[in-house]
Amino acid sequence: MNSFKSFCEKIKSGKIQDFDALAMDVFRYQSTHNEIYRKYLEVRGIQSEKITEVQEIPFLPISLFKTAKVISGPEDLYTSWYSSSGTTGQENSRHYIWSKEFYLQHCVNNFEAVYGSLKNFHVLALLPSYLEREGSSLVDMAAHFIQESNSDQSGFYLYEHEALKEKLESLKENGKKTLLLGVTFALLDLAETTSPSTDFGDVIVMETGGMKGRRKEMIREEVHQLLKTAFKVDNIHSEYGMTELMSQAYSPGEGKFWCSPFMKVMVRDVYDPFTYTSGTSGALNVIDLANFHSCSFIETEDLGVKNKDGSFTVLGRMDNSETRGCNLMIN
Repeated sequence: MNSFKSFCEKIKSGKIQDFDALAMDVFRYQSTHNEIYRKYLEVRGIQSEKITEVQEIPFLPISLFKTAKVISGPEDLYTSWYSSSGTTGQENSRHYIWSKEFYLQHCVNNFEAVYGSLKNFHVLALLPSYLEREGSSLVDMAAHFIQESNSDQSGFYLYEHEALKEKLESLKENGKKTLLLGVTFALLDLAETTSPSTDFGDVIVMETGGMKGRRKEMIREEVHQLLKTAFKVDNIHSEYGMTELMSQAYSPGEGKFWCSPFMKVMVRDVYDPFTYTSGTSGALNVIDLANFHSCSFIETEDLGVKNKDGSFTVLGRMDNSETRGCNLMIN
């Protein structure tokens, strides 16, 4: 029987021999040790012992993170949490975690699997609104990336657009790559103040989603075209993550995301949540095995499609869902 400790060791190893087998082990563990998930299965009349393959595993509605303490381990392990940003009048989600150290190292592993060592980067983080509140997992991740870059040129920016542009120009021939990680509305604000003659070199511009009511909603292609023009880059990179997940997916361009080895995205039929679609749009279910401490099977409120090459594209939010702090633009 797998335990909390054994799941931790497997995720820390960075390698999974058989994703589906481990997912089934996590399901059996959480269906017993996660009170909220167990009650959810009971309400749906599902007997966990009759679930024999990943496609049959029920997914927990993400909205339950707003109203319940979703944990799968001993109560005294959970000494901190992350909360969603949300907007005024909304109830925020809260993800109870057992180890910030584990989360931050996991974030590094996910990033470096795609982009290589953070020590090869200067990391500039443009995260206004997130920096102005407590409990943001994105801010903690960015702060750790800045630390891991081991560069005295790395750092956070709020609204200091001129200082940030000067920094970007000064780093373009520095010998290290520059990562500009920013919430979408802030990157658009920065782009609007950028002169057509400005050259930031081969900066990697990575948006994390989010308008937060600061700007009108725009389709992803429109946003990326504005950013590509302003920063004179061929592609805009993206990060797909949320408060309720420990893992992140990354897109090197064109809005096509690739899962980390610990994630799997499945697309459910919008009108029949227990049926999966292939090649057509639907709502996203995410398996995140690094969520062994909470719930690894999350029914999100995002719309998307699985692409033939194995990547997935996020199309926006379901019509009746609340706007989340990290939501992505409607496509």
